[in-house]
Amino acid sequence: MTPAARLQAAIDLLAEIATRPEPADLIVNGYFRRRRYAGSKDRAGIADLVYQILRRRAEVAWFAGGDDPRRLALGGARLIEGLTLSELASRCQGGRTPMPLSAEERACLGPEPVAGDGPDWVKGNYPAWLDAAIKDRFGDDWPAEMAALAVRAPVDLRVNGLKADRDAVLERLARDGLAADPTPHSPLGIRLRTRARLGGHALTREGRIEIQDEGSQLAALLVAAAPGMQVVDLCAGAGGKTLALAALMANTGQIHAFDISRERLRRLAARGRRAGARNIQIHWPDPAGDPLRALAAKADRVLIDAPCSGTGTWRRGPELKWRLTPPRLAGHAKRQAELMIRGARYVRPGGRLVYVTCSILKAEAEAPVTLFLARQGDFRPLDADQFPVGSAMGLAPLGGCAYFLLTPARHGTDGFFIAILERAGSA
Repeated sequence: MTPAARLQAAIDLLAEIATRPEPADLIVNGYFRRRRYAGSKDRAGIADLVYQILRRRAEVAWFAGGDDPRRLALGGARLIEGLTLSELASRCQGGRTPMPLSAEERACLGPEPVAGDGPDWVKGNYPAWLDAAIKDRFGDDWPAEMAALAVRAPVDLRVNGLKADRDAVLERLARDGLAADPTPHSPLGIRLRTRARLGGHALTREGRIEIQDEGSQLAALLVAAAPGMQVVDLCAGAGGKTLALAALMANTGQIHAFDISRERLRRLAARGRRAGARNIQIHWPDPAGDPLRALAAKADRVLIDAPCSGTGTWRRGPELKWRLTPPRLAGHAKRQAELMIRGARYVRPGGRLVYVTCSILKAEAEAPVTLFLARQGDFRPLDADQFPVGSAMGLAPLGGCAYFLLTPARHGTDGFFIAILERAGSA
């Protein structure tokens, strides 16, 4: 492909991402499957420009004078790829390349970019309407936190303790030419120094490792599930945390996994077999009633990994920044509070409800927890000094409660909020 055709492809991809709900990586992969003629260097170059534009969209749009797909691609070519205006104009000739630059586009794209130009939300590359929420969460640290959320995430692995140990996996990866290190906080984790595809690797096929961000591993560890317990994973999804809990419980006790998606639960079942996890009981959605009703007030732990805005995963899905709206955020917060109320019914006296969300926003973290505690008077936040699990992994709680906020800048993980709540009474 010519450089001009690559630029047109970037415009086309940005248009698809703007109008379709699927994750950007699925859209990009599908785009190139339909265009087999694109070589590997073409695909890499186009995808890199598109993802950099998504990560820096506010900055690019500010410079380019607009955020439609064409203006973003043209601005990205100038701001990110460093093209001069004349070089950019030479790639815009019409036909199978972008249409010629208009006088307005020349006026917007002509000046040289100025570093640090624009308001704070432009410098931080996040939606303007989130400015107050970002600063409320991070205070003066917001520039570092937003910068960390705008870079590509590393590849983290979780070692499956049912089948392997971390040192042995590190040795195997080294023999295969894959440089890796132990993760700094999770005792189960490994971080690759360079990106690699491990789907076909023997360690993956044999169920010895799972790809899982260190923050997600830490959330599972903070559940503090022990062998022999009864644990409910109310929003199990495809089972990343479920499988981690199965290994922590040494295949004893029982994990009751539920999700509203049958497809995700089917993937969990397959992953569980591969991992050698035998203590997972899947509860399928049932329109006739609650499939978990027999567990009322019986669970030692209830994990609610609540659906959310995904603001903590902007490193992996930068398009999520620009798809989030105030009504969507309010809808997430409402569902999160409802899920906590539902999950509470399964917690035994003296048991714990663990609320997790991959969000950095207080509206999806402390706020729904506070609402839940006001409605559910027999629960209270666990005191930080009664919960040594977090400090053992080098995690500082928020205030005096067992609330934890993980961020890329502070911990090198995705953004997560975890709250440990205990039900009054004893079993």
